[in-house]
Amino acid sequence: MALRLVEIFLPSEKTANLFDIIADFPSATLVQKEDEEGQLHVKLLMAAEKTELLLDKLEATFHHREEYRDKFRILITPVQATIPRIEKPMDKDAPAEQDAARHKIKHARVSREELYANIHEASKLTWLFAIMVAFSAIVAAIGLLRNNTAVVIGAMVIAPLLGPNVALALASALGDKDLAKSARRANIAGIFIPFFLAMIIGIVFKYDSGGVEIMSRTNISLSDIVLALITGCIASLSFTMAMAGTLIGVMVAVALLPPLVASGILLGAGEWKYAIAAGLLFLTNLICVNLAGVVTFLVQGVQPLWWWDKEKAKKATRRALITWVVCLALLVLSILASQRWIK
Repeated sequence: MALRLVEIFLPSEKTANLFDIIADFPSATLVQKEDEEGQLHVKLLMAAEKTELLLDKLEATFHHREEYRDKFRILITPVQATIPRIEKPMDKDAPAEQDAARHKIKHARVSREELYANIHEASKLTWLFAIMVAFSAIVAAIGLLRNNTAVVIGAMVIAPLLGPNVALALASALGDKDLAKSARRANIAGIFIPFFLAMIIGIVFKYDSGGVEIMSRTNISLSDIVLALITGCIASLSFTMAMAGTLIGVMVAVALLPPLVASGILLGAGEWKYAIAAGLLFLTNLICVNLAGVVTFLVQGVQPLWWWDKEKAKKATRRALITWVVCLALLVLSILASQRWIK
């Protein structure tokens, strides 16, 4: 059972119905203390999947009230282990459980705020992101040109392209325009930097037309769509369930960088037909990761807290689903057409 330490800071003279709210949520411990400035500090140790409803109730009660401005804060910290171990299961008859069922909140995930914090950090376009993308593109190009599978796999793991695409899916689920802009900027940079570097490498260096690593990226079929959709779901689930270790396997399974770099190398070498085929494989992975991400977040009940934001999120999710489904349909037609003229 994944645990979270939830810390609540409030003015001690204005706790309102704080403890009535907390009483609805079974926790392993409840510690409270008051500092010299009259600030109340409450700590709860609880299951990770139970935190979202608590956070929503606390935010709805305290966040927008003037008397709590700059004095109300919640901290959520992952807990690796506790002594003694917590063996007692959650009380299924607790009021929080009943509220969760009524609001259709899915429990097999971390809270929306924790999910947002993790994904937003991975979607920022920074100098480090650009450098990582550039270096991973060079590593991938070397692996492809030398026909070295291990080096190509290394480039898959290094490349930070998965984060911005999952962030774009989350932005659609939440109707968050700022997150969407951040994710789009990172995605555009993450695509064009490797592609142009690879194209320069393709112009300067000769590639082996019999090389398995490059030519395998030009053989695309409908089964690649199924693979990309499944791994896109797993990528989103890895974030929602805080299973960071799973992401390495996802990066290898739904490789965004190698086909993109292969397309750039082939275009630089003048092999435009094969370059298009490799580009189609990259687009397959890109579209399917985004489509699967939006669907996964939708199924898991990831949505904003406030009703007016929920309306915006519904519209954004609907637009995203329509866009990605249309793109996928066009992609299928392109793949079927390429199978005829690429050979």
